[in-house]
Amino acid sequence: MNLREDIRPISYIKTNAAEMLKRVNNTHNPIIITQNGEAKAVLMDTETYQDMRNSLGILKLLAEGEKDIENGNVYTQDEVFSAIEEKLLKMKSE
Repeated sequence: MNLREDIRPISYIKTNAAEMLKRVNNTHNPIIITQNGEAKAVLMDTETYQDMRNSLGILKLLAEGEKDIENGNVYTQDEVFSAIEEKLLKMKSE
């Protein structure tokens, strides 16, 4: 992040919107938008945004897994594979 280039007031964004969109899509660096001197929003390209959402989803799954381990809600590999095999056999017989 380049603080000089990546923090812009809302008035600059309004008058240079196309340039700012081109910049975030080329550099993949977000732009912090300020209003009255305070950070109010972030402008980023859709690819970076989607990557961030995917990363957060994975982190949530890991946190849930850690919570399950702490609570003793775990299964052995044999138990998991047996349950899968049982379901597959049930589906074949239907």
